[in-house]
Amino acid sequence: MRKQVIAYLHTHWDREWYREFEIFRMRLLRVFDNVLDMLDTNKIPCFYFDGQVSALEDYLEIRPEKEQLVRTLIRQKKLFIGPFYCLVDEFLTDKTCFEKNLELGMKKAIDFGCSDFIGYLPDTFGHSQNVVDILREFGINKTVVWRGVGDFPAEFKWCGMDTVNLVRGYFNDVFSLKCSVEEKAEILKKTLDAISEKSGQYMLLPIGADHLGVPKDIQDQIIAVNEILKEDYNIKLGSPFDYFRYAHGFDDFEYNGELRDNSKTFVLQGCYSSRLDLKRYNVECSHKLELASKFVRFAKAEKKYESILNYAYKMLIQNQAHDGICGCSVDDVHSENITRYKKILQIAETIIDELKLETKFEEKMVLNLSDKPFSGIIEFESSEPLKGFQKISSRYGFDKKLLTDTQRIPVTEDYKEIGTYLAEVWDLQPNEISFIDVDFEDTDLEVTDTLLQNSKIKFTIELGQMFINGLPVSLVDFIDLGDSYNNGPKEDDCGAELKLYRTKVVMSGKKRAALKIDFESQWDIVSLVVSLDKGADFLKFDFDWVNTQKNHLLEVKFELPEPIREVFSEDMNTIIKREFNPDYDIRKNLPETRGIEAKTNSAPMQRGLFIDEMTNNLGIVTKGLTQYEVFGNALYLPILRATGVISNPKNPARSTPAGPPLETPALQMQGENKAGFAVFFGNKNAFEDVLQQIYRFVL
Repeated sequence: MRKQVIAYLHTHWDREWYREFEIFRMRLLRVFDNVLDMLDTNKIPCFYFDGQVSALEDYLEIRPEKEQLVRTLIRQKKLFIGPFYCLVDEFLTDKTCFEKNLELGMKKAIDFGCSDFIGYLPDTFGHSQNVVDILREFGINKTVVWRGVGDFPAEFKWCGMDTVNLVRGYFNDVFSLKCSVEEKAEILKKTLDAISEKSGQYMLLPIGADHLGVPKDIQDQIIAVNEILKEDYNIKLGSPFDYFRYAHGFDDFEYNGELRDNSKTFVLQGCYSSRLDLKRYNVECSHKLELASKFVRFAKAEKKYESILNYAYKMLIQNQAHDGICGCSVDDVHSENITRYKKILQIAETIIDELKLETKFEEKMVLNLSDKPFSGIIEFESSEPLKGFQKISSRYGFDKKLLTDTQRIPVTEDYKEIGTYLAEVWDLQPNEISFIDVDFEDTDLEVTDTLLQNSKIKFTIELGQMFINGLPVSLVDFIDLGDSYNNGPKEDDCGAELKLYRTKVVMSGKKRAALKIDFESQWDIVSLVVSLDKGADFLKFDFDWVNTQKNHLLEVKFELPEPIREVFSEDMNTIIKREFNPDYDIRKNLPETRGIEAKTNSAPMQRGLFIDEMTNNLGIVTKGLTQYEVFGNALYLPILRATGVISNPKNPARSTPAGPPLETPALQMQGENKAGFAVFFGNKNAFEDVLQQIYRFVL
């Protein structure tokens, strides 16, 4: 029986990737001018604009005269936009930002007259199981996915939601190829046969590709191809919504969990350790914007700051587009990312400073904007010298009150030393303000050149080896023959452990103590400051070094007594469990067959993880270290991955390219690098332990 093929015209629009934003926008003008003309003259029935509205905003900023036509076509259900503002990476975006992405995207789409929405996620590098519940919160009950899906049918239930698996992906440019109609029909026959194996009577065929326009004779081409394929298939242009109306196989297969299977599609897991500077900025900006938003609500100033907060969130979400936040673009794109991140921080910090002035918030006051009580050590700045407080650093600048007050301007005499001090807070309740008082109590801190401990946690150095509560910790450097998408391990590489050769006490106060430790590799010196606060149950690790070498992967290694089979890690502000085979070694399983991506024992995370063991419940909370790897009884945390090309055709972990082989010198991460995380030992409650420590360390 001949099957019915619903084909939808689309373009997948990366705002920036292997070319910079403005260059791609110039292409967008040409592509979308043509699409609008074809829709307006009924040469095509409809067009699906990639599920995101940022490209439409970018277009109308240059073509404002086209806005009324766009609105008309949307109302006529010829042009479909939204629900997202931007197609973001799902594993590097927290719940607040993902919700804001939908909020901003749907507001724009609804304003333009769009009322039909799909959770359209065709090219993100795998899919978080938690996005389904967020989609439901916004009234969306259907999704389209591709990467990370295993050997699934074309229709299935994903965490209870009707979901389409794009069996052959979203990339189908056959009608744009320079070849005969017979050759096009032959290519399409192979594609449709593969989709047919996973589909019922109706099939869904995307027609489009990255930054690709619609052929002007698309209808004529489809008629010609249909004549050749008429025994098996009939292709008709429509929309994904048509397919959801006609397909009936969603209840036949159910899957609950994240979609990160790379047996059928590349999921490009090495991107979560590419350009870790971007990941650090992303975490800081996400936190600072959320903090500013909470302060705005606390001060009941929502109307005053709504527009500027939305402006800042849009910039953040633009940076969270998968080829941006994943670090898989050309160097100039990522330079623009960093500029946006800096702007976001400027806005968030200025909002906070203005609200402090307006609410008469003094230097020696503390406000708990979280939803949990807080006890512990805090840092605060003072423009006046303070006695009775431990001072940990200083800088020169102007008092922020002077910079914020519009009735005053700072003069030379106002430029002064501003100190950072420590204070202790006890049981500060949510939304409670308290004055910071001097505390002369005894400390439980003890520090020497080889020991840092308090009553809850202990760090030691013995015979050149670091230990945390008796667990060995080390730095290991590996060769990396990969690219921005995938780590490329060398088959016989066991890694070189960095030698610890110098340690000294750099802080010994009652509130905080710290050790500075220097390591040397074959080429570089890596410095680490380990610090501990009074009464704290976590150690803070801050690395700072100058990387001079290329093509390598530097990781912190934590050795546990038993093989690691489960890891709990943060995903969309909740904790999920992942299972691992500790005996799997990627270096013994590098692909030889074309089109295969090596399975890995690495995984993305957002801000923290937890390993629940009988004897040692190890927890780690990070500031922008977003990948971990398991092998045997060791957990590896990448703090640097240095490669120099978007997609290396000779990457040993991936036998075919994942993008263009453009050189990206900045991806080698040469120059100053930083990495920060905290280590704690929990109480067998992964969910509460990790989220509580994230709250303490990151926030």
